[in-house]
Amino acid sequence: MKTKDLFLFKLFYVPALTVIFVFCLIGLIITFNVRVDSKNIQRTIGDFSTEQLFVHFLQAENQYFYQNPDNPLFTTANLSALAIQLATRVKPTDVRTYLGNELPGLKLYETEIAIAGEGTNLSNLPYESPPPTEVLLKERQVAEEKLRERQNSETDQKPVANPEHKTVFIYQSHSWESFLPLLKDANNSNEAISSDERVNVIGLGSRLAENLMKRGIGVIHDKTNMTQELHKKGWKSTRAYTVSGEIVEEAAAAKNANLDYFIDIHRDSARRHITTKTINGKNYARVYFVVGKEHENYLENLDVAKTFHQRLEAKYPGISRGVFLKSKSDGNGVYNQDVSNNAMLLEVGGVDNNLEELERTIDVFSDILADYYWEQNEAKEVNGDGE
Repeated sequence: MKTKDLFLFKLFYVPALTVIFVFCLIGLIITFNVRVDSKNIQRTIGDFSTEQLFVHFLQAENQYFYQNPDNPLFTTANLSALAIQLATRVKPTDVRTYLGNELPGLKLYETEIAIAGEGTNLSNLPYESPPPTEVLLKERQVAEEKLRERQNSETDQKPVANPEHKTVFIYQSHSWESFLPLLKDANNSNEAISSDERVNVIGLGSRLAENLMKRGIGVIHDKTNMTQELHKKGWKSTRAYTVSGEIVEEAAAAKNANLDYFIDIHRDSARRHITTKTINGKNYARVYFVVGKEHENYLENLDVAKTFHQRLEAKYPGISRGVFLKSKSDGNGVYNQDVSNNAMLLEVGGVDNNLEELERTIDVFSDILADYYWEQNEAKEVNGDGE
């Protein structure tokens, strides 16, 4: 090829071919609906933290930041899985992505297992309680005899002082969620509903608040009856997170607000064999964490949830069912967690757990949370970030 022809080729034909290639690539992406985003990449790489990823790139410039040879970040398997997912939207480790287009409804059930606790797999993923119907919302009688012993033991206890500096906000988006052993003539999981604070998740929130106050942590506990609030607004129970979102935003925006931890307490719909764990001869209601991934900072919430899961498991193996990610196609998708990196949705037990098991677990979580809280406070003071 002559020098002049080569020059013309480089000047005109190479750019033209590049443009054509780009247009073809865009056409393929649109045609096959290939989604390339940071969330897909993060989920495919797995449980590696942001810090590990950062260190990996630093290593390319400075060998001081070495990678553990036994646990490399970018392996052939990881990169292959990422390439397959980006090209086909099939995740090799998740059978649902193979069958999502074939089985009606399966594609919509997108709960992801961020960390699997003991016995957790795709066959027993947690799911929210179905919205209560008007018939089920009718008040059920409380099994008073189940509460008398506890009430008698608390009669002589002195009220706990709540520190002036409030940093923890506890609330219950589904305040009606209750437990069958605490209700009369209730056997079906859909019947575990009550507005009585002694037998629903508000009672668990009260115990958590009291435990934290004993540890010197200031708490605001919102006890809004969500059923009544929804009825006032003429809304269905599916809009409970809208109501709780307004409550959380108002609390966070208060002039004297120093709130940093926001804890939404729920209970699962699963039955006893999934939601109960015997540890050292005592039964505990199992817990798990839900992280909504429909806001830009959800990875920070995920890191906190993983930390709590790991700390719970270290002291009480098997008490946590794990950490789960949910999108808007499988729930609310945000769960008010955009208000703080320390916002969390905690599911405690299931419909069959009794009061003793539930309170035992709340006490365990209280200790884990209090220890974490004071560690973070101490770190802020050391770094000069404390008030």
